[in-house]
Amino acid sequence: MAEVKLHGTLLSPFVYRVIWALKLKGVPYEFVAEDLSNKSALLLKHNPVHKKIPVLVHGGKPVCESMIILEYIEETWPQNPLMPNNPHDRALARFWIKFAEDKGVAVWKMFRSTGQELQNTMKEALEMLQTVEEHGLGEKKFFNGDNIGLVDLAFGSIVYWLQVIEDIVGAKLFESHKFPHLHAWIETFKQVPVIEENLLNHDELLVALKLRREQLMASA
Repeated sequence: MAEVKLHGTLLSPFVYRVIWALKLKGVPYEFVAEDLSNKSALLLKHNPVHKKIPVLVHGGKPVCESMIILEYIEETWPQNPLMPNNPHDRALARFWIKFAEDKGVAVWKMFRSTGQELQNTMKEALEMLQTVEEHGLGEKKFFNGDNIGLVDLAFGSIVYWLQVIEDIVGAKLFESHKFPHLHAWIETFKQVPVIEENLLNHDELLVALKLRREQLMASA
């Protein structure tokens, strides 16, 4: 098997998407820790356009952007499929993945904003949650049905990090009485052994992200 390396940091929700997919597929890999304040020559070589993590390097060939990496993993290692077989179901999965990418930005904006901008991004995040609650998940265990899939990995990173960011900015959006389906889903998601074994503890993530936010605010 060609060598697999993952460049990233262990605070990034986007990196965890890739870790979860590789673990669910049973693909061995080497993790290459990156310092984003002093990006390595390898990272800049592998992702010269965006200069961001994660980057998956398979057999010396880099793949960038988390959800594109997940699609690559799905196509390269077909065992333990993370996308449905039915074409219509696959199309729906891609729809919700794109929705997560487009609307999940509000959560990352929350982390970086204050004042009125924070209020605006919180409103956007609430609208995203409401849409997924009403139209995306329904009564299903996972977005694909009974089995975890790429859509779950996309939203899992958003919702788990949102719960930490809420604590940092002093807001509560993701309330169980408002989003019962999503709350049940995230608890089920976190209990999947591969996820549970490869997920930063809430309190550890809180401390690290709080420090990171303070640094961002100080440099703004």
